[in-house]
Amino acid sequence: MMIRMLNERYQVIRTLGAGGFGETYLAEDTYMPSKRRCVVKQLRLIQNNPQIYQLAQERFQREAAILEALGGSSDQIPALYAYFASNDQFYLVQEWIEGDTLTARLQQGLLSESAVQEILVNLLPILEYVHSQHIIHRDIKPDNIILRHRDGKPVLIDFGAVREAMGTVLNSQGHPTSSIVIGTPGYMPSEQAAGRPVYSSDLYSLGLTAIYLLTGRQPQQLEIDSQTGEIMWRQYASHISQVLASVLDRAIAYHPRDRYPTARAMLNDLQTISHPISATQPYYPRSPVVSTPPQPTIAPPTVPIPTPNVSVAPDANVGNNHQKGLLFGSLIAVGLIGASVIIGLGLTKSFQTEVVKNTPTPTTSPSTTPIGNQNPITSPQQASPTPTIKPIPTPTIKSIPTLNNPPTTGTCTIVVADPQDPTLNVRSGPGVNYIKIGELTNGTPLSIVGQKQGWYLIAAPLKGWLATNRTQRVCS
Repeated sequence: MMIRMLNERYQVIRTLGAGGFGETYLAEDTYMPSKRRCVVKQLRLIQNNPQIYQLAQERFQREAAILEALGGSSDQIPALYAYFASNDQFYLVQEWIEGDTLTARLQQGLLSESAVQEILVNLLPILEYVHSQHIIHRDIKPDNIILRHRDGKPVLIDFGAVREAMGTVLNSQGHPTSSIVIGTPGYMPSEQAAGRPVYSSDLYSLGLTAIYLLTGRQPQQLEIDSQTGEIMWRQYASHISQVLASVLDRAIAYHPRDRYPTARAMLNDLQTISHPISATQPYYPRSPVVSTPPQPTIAPPTVPIPTPNVSVAPDANVGNNHQKGLLFGSLIAVGLIGASVIIGLGLTKSFQTEVVKNTPTPTTSPSTTPIGNQNPITSPQQASPTPTIKPIPTPTIKSIPTLNNPPTTGTCTIVVADPQDPTLNVRSGPGVNYIKIGELTNGTPLSIVGQKQGWYLIAAPLKGWLATNRTQRVCS
């Protein structure tokens, strides 16, 4: 029989759910003039023992205070209105969120990549704050995220901390402990199932939630790589961008050390996605285009000029001096009267994209374009002034062909070479903290267009960055 009035104040309207820890009701607060609706959670102890009751009551009060602080600091966590004990049972009274759970939303169809990205971008700052309070949610899943009707924002509900307090028991030494593991099978990583959750355990659950929204498949419906233990899901979401797929892969990595260490790190990578990109092409976040100064007009030649042999090494300062336009200097030797000219060749049309680092970068790094209401994550820097170009007295040059790749001397080429590793990672930026976008095998010839901080900027066979100490110049 349903209880109609709780604590002589909360009039029950209907039961929202029931389980091993108690029941959840939708109720009206009869003490409020508006009779505002609220959620009342009845929590039961797993042991009826006076000593256990006292311990659980202390933990319950402490956890309730934590929930009050969390809800008071964010409107995407339900506010705690009250808590009380009655008839050896504990009750929480929380804000009623009018909206649909992600499980209910999926009944209308799979969510688009942009919709899933928006949910993640709105939830990760909440998780960042929760983790900063030394709290792990431990039960992130589609049922515990509500899309609020009034503004469409995701709200995180049902923290497991209080339920753990209800599971308090005494061990063989007489010390209080928890007899339960909080979490949902499938959405719970292995370390959490073993009773040792970490902050990245929440990111694992959030990543699987996003995959469910994109594919419609619960974690139990996805295959596991028998050698690595990693979840195989990409074949069900081939329509999404490479960047989002890489972010989710890292979030759901089997071992915690391979996941994002913080919610902020995951958010930084997500913020590099400015629009949907084909999943078959590597993605590079675009920076604001910096106009290239016009090249000086060169008079028609008065005498023919032999074609010179040109040898250009990648500029070690690329990415610092002309970051926005990716301007590369080429030294062209002219074999008449010892004359030479330095002409900056703009390669913005052939390789216009620029990598944005996914971790805080020094002030010398390029600025990024804010997405939506995001704050830029790097400091702006002006492009270095273009060097003065002096015209050649005699003879003049008719035209200079555009160089798509740095030319090589003779038959020398740069190839992938690492005796310790047959496959090498290509990154979206110069450093191991950038997203992995592909692999190259030993012996693969490379088309090099720049260099920075021990990394080659390659244009083929992939567009990305490869560590210079993993390559070798081969000459016949």
